[in-house]
Amino acid sequence: MTLTLEFPSRTLPAAAPAPAILPATPVVSVPSAGAPLSVQPGGFTAAVAAGAVVVDLRDRASRHAHGALLGALALPLDEALTALTPHGPAALRSASTTARWLIVTEDGYDAEWVAWHLQARGVRGTRFLLGGHRALRAARIAPAETSDAHTFFL
Repeated sequence: MTLTLEFPSRTLPAAAPAPAILPATPVVSVPSAGAPLSVQPGGFTAAVAAGAVVVDLRDRASRHAHGALLGALALPLDEALTALTPHGPAALRSASTTARWLIVTEDGYDAEWVAWHLQARGVRGTRFLLGGHRALRAARIAPAETSDAHTFFL
C-alpha cells in the first residue's frame, strides 16, 4: 500500500527583502571619550587616588603567595560579573552604572574579559590593569599585604 499526500497549490505573496545582517557603518564600542579600557601598571596608584575601586579577582592562594592589594574588594572570578553588574539579584549595593571598578587578575587576561563584559552591561567606568598583579609586582608598585587583613571579601 502506498500513501500519497496531495496539497492544494497556492500562490504566496513575494517576501520582503531580508534585513541586512551587518550595519552599513561599522559600530565601534569605545569605553568613553579619551578613556582607555586598560590602566597601565604605572597608572595604578593614580587611578586608585582618583577614586577607582580595586577589585582583586585572584584566588586566595595567589593573594597569600604574592600579597593582597590593600583596600581591594576580593571576589571569586566566577562571581565577579553578577556581583558588579547593577540591578542583578546578586549585585553589590555599590554596583551601579557609574561605578569605577579597576579589575585585577594575576596576568590581566581574565580582567580584560570581565571589564569588556561589564562595559557591555553599561558599567562604563570599568577598567582593567594591563598585565595584572604580575606587572605590578615587576614594577614594584602595588601596596601589598601578605595577609588578607586589609582586603574586603564577598
